[in-house]
Amino acid sequence: MKTFTLIVISFLITVFAYATVSKTEKNALLALYKATNGNAWKTTWDLKTPIDTWYGVKVENDKIVEIDLFFNNLQGVLPQEIGDLVYIKKINLAFNKITGTLPESIKNLKELKSLELFLNQIEGHIPNELAGLEKLETLKLYSNKLDGIIPAELMKLTNLKVLLLGSNFLTGTIPTEIMALIKLEELSLIDNKLEGEIPIEIAQLTNLKELILSSNQFTGTLPMEFVQLTKLQLLMVNDNNLVQDYDDIFVRVKTGKFNMNLENVTAELDIDKD
Repeated sequence: MKTFTLIVISFLITVFAYATVSKTEKNALLALYKATNGNAWKTTWDLKTPIDTWYGVKVENDKIVEIDLFFNNLQGVLPQEIGDLVYIKKINLAFNKITGTLPESIKNLKELKSLELFLNQIEGHIPNELAGLEKLETLKLYSNKLDGIIPAELMKLTNLKVLLLGSNFLTGTIPTEIMALIKLEELSLIDNKLEGEIPIEIAQLTNLKELILSSNQFTGTLPMEFVQLTKLQLLMVNDNNLVQDYDDIFVRVKTGKFNMNLENVTAELDIDKD
């Protein structure tokens, strides 16, 4: 009788442990595990143990709020079920071997604040559905195989502080709607196939600390209005088709001066170093 009681208690403990996370969320994790060859991960999951013990998974108040499987040998595609993780705030699946396109279901992740998928092999366009992730602060998609334009819809993400889309195959121009990203601190579009003039609207992003536009096909000149970017610490626009070589543009952080040398004009002002 005592043995039977212990078995029952053990069973109830196991059931309770699994019950802390909804079946829908658990199935989403299992779908990710299966779709990315979980058995071959560097650090894999023991599917017989409680979810909050699984490597890289963070659970708060019985809800999955974070997945961090950076550099963990994920191989395969992102499943549609990932959109069922509706309470998740952070996803870091960077530096893996993820292929395919970004699933449309990603639009369901309304609580998401950080999405890091850089250094993978993700293809296709940047989905317009990302515009629905209104709480997003960090979006890192660099070093993939993304193509197409930068969607103007992406500029609805007004809480973005970091937008890194470099080393892809993006074409078209920088949307002028970018001026809406007033909280943006880092913008990198390096090593794409972007063209047209560098929009003057970027000068309205007064919180920018890093602006990297090198290795594209931009034409025209660098807007003089960029002297308004008083918090800028890094500016790179070399290796484009601009009418002037801007390799000598730099930010003098130590002296607190932003110096922009043009052909016949030098603009210099104090930098806010708060």
